[in-house]
Amino acid sequence: MSQPADKTTKKSAANEWVETFVVIVEALLIAIVLRFFLYQPFSIPTASMQQTLMIGDYFVANKFVWGYGKHSFSLGRYGDFALLDFELPINNRIFGRDPNRGDVAVFRPVPQNMEYIKRIVGMPGDRIQMREGRLYINDVIVERELLGTKLDTDSMGDTREVSVYRETFPEGSTHVIQEIGDNLSLDNTPEYLVPAGHYFMMGDNRDRSADSRVLSQVGYVPAVNLIAKAEARFFSIKDNLPPWQIWQWPANVRWDRMFQSVYGDAPYDTDAP
Repeated sequence: MSQPADKTTKKSAANEWVETFVVIVEALLIAIVLRFFLYQPFSIPTASMQQTLMIGDYFVANKFVWGYGKHSFSLGRYGDFALLDFELPINNRIFGRDPNRGDVAVFRPVPQNMEYIKRIVGMPGDRIQMREGRLYINDVIVERELLGTKLDTDSMGDTREVSVYRETFPEGSTHVIQEIGDNLSLDNTPEYLVPAGHYFMMGDNRDRSADSRVLSQVGYVPAVNLIAKAEARFFSIKDNLPPWQIWQWPANVRWDRMFQSVYGDAPYDTDAP
């Protein structure tokens, strides 16, 4: 006996809703797995890595290249709210390889409960020191080339003129740094001896970065506290505007910074970010 047409239609519609719900759930699960184990997006709220990563930049970071550590399965903090903040009870990284000097790392400093992003400057066993604004690694000065000057604005709206340099590490990798001057508070430091199994981090915006030079705030970062390696910018907007405000895009999106690697010379924005 055949069913009435209206019952068949209702049953078909119900099946379509179930199938749609299953597809949505599957897509969400795939996205969570990808973010959990492989790639995670982050945003930049401060000026410490400008110009490499500017306030309002969004970038994706590789979570598996260095293996997994204590905080690898945190899905991010938003102020005091943790989307997921699971700490693995381990003292060593699982799988992966060691990072290289010059890699840009997302990590969790020992005294902190939020993610930082800086460049790896010192490897285990290195001696690191700042002398009159110049970086020394194992008593050897790191070469830098003046590229010019520009205006730099921090997250408090303070705008300063900075000198822009291309810095070259001993291994040959290059990156761009900024300096307000060569005699500010962190431009002359004692010598830091990086402990075994730890890394020394510095921001590319040298005079606007609280990093491993401040032992009480960041200090030496254990390898197990590394979370991910920054890979590429995928979005960038001035004034740290919410990206969902699409009507703000035409005047504020930095189109020239999107879909680019965070390594190498970043495009320069001569306007205040």
